[in-house]
Amino acid sequence: MSEELHQQEVTSNSNNGAGELPGVNLTPKAIEAVRKMIEKEGLGADQGLRISVVGGGCSGFQYSLGFDGRKDGDTLTVIEGVNVFVDDISLPYIAGTTLDYVEGLHNAGFRFDNRTCGCGSSFSA
Repeated sequence: MSEELHQQEVTSNSNNGAGELPGVNLTPKAIEAVRKMIEKEGLGADQGLRISVVGGGCSGFQYSLGFDGRKDGDTLTVIEGVNVFVDDISLPYIAGTTLDYVEGLHNAGFRFDNRTCGCGSSFSA
């Protein structure tokens, strides 16, 4: 990934220290894609991208993306004006991961770069 990564202001509601871990990074293409989707959905300024971890995938865990508001225990990372929410349970698995948006001949979508999985959507712990 030759593009510059973006990570800015991080705040946490968590009392377990998880907020001290590094957050998720987004490439410029990912930020642009999220902004377009937020605009298309007509979401308010308090809404943003929620990234979480769920069981499944080829490696045991997979990432989940959706739009949501801030909840108790969330870490909020504001990246170029885009709110990114990660719950305190998912944060240790997501910390340091890069989210990119890729477009190809067969499909387009978000891809996680965690250096442990080739498919870009699952990982092992």
